[in-house]
Amino acid sequence: MKLNLYVLTPKRIIWDCEVKEIILSTNSGQIGVLPNHAPINTAVDMGPLRIRLLNDQWLTAVLWSGFARIVNNEIIILGNDAELGSDIDPEEAQQALKIAEDNLSKAEGTKELVEAKLALRRARIRIEAVNWIPPSN
Repeated sequence: MKLNLYVLTPKRIIWDCEVKEIILSTNSGQIGVLPNHAPINTAVDMGPLRIRLLNDQWLTAVLWSGFARIVNNEIIILGNDAELGSDIDPEEAQQALKIAEDNLSKAEGTKELVEAKLALRRARIRIEAVNWIPPSN
C-alpha cells in the first residue's frame, strides 16, 4: 500500500508523489503516518518532515508550520513555508546556528528575546534535518 503526499506552500508545490510513510511534527508531538491511517486534521508545528519513498529511501524537509489533513491514504500538508533537506547547506546552517546562539546571549528586552529564541529554534531544526540519519531497513 502507499500514500499520496502533497506538500504545498503559498510559493510552490514542495512534494506531490506516492510514498510509503511519513513522520510529521505536530503541535502535540511527532506522528508517523502509514497506509490506512485513521483520518485526522492537525496543526503542523515547525519541524522536520521525514518521507519514506516507495524505494525505501528517506528524504527530509523542514516545515515552518501549517496544517495537515490525512484521509483515505492521502496526506495534504498546507505549509506556511518549507525547505527540502537537500537544499540546506550544512555549513551555512551551522553558521546560522552560531549566529542565533550569539544573538540570544545578547538579546535585551522581551521582543529581542522572543525573536532570538525563534531564530535559534529554526536554526536547530535545519541542523536536525541535515544531520538526520534514516533508520536502516
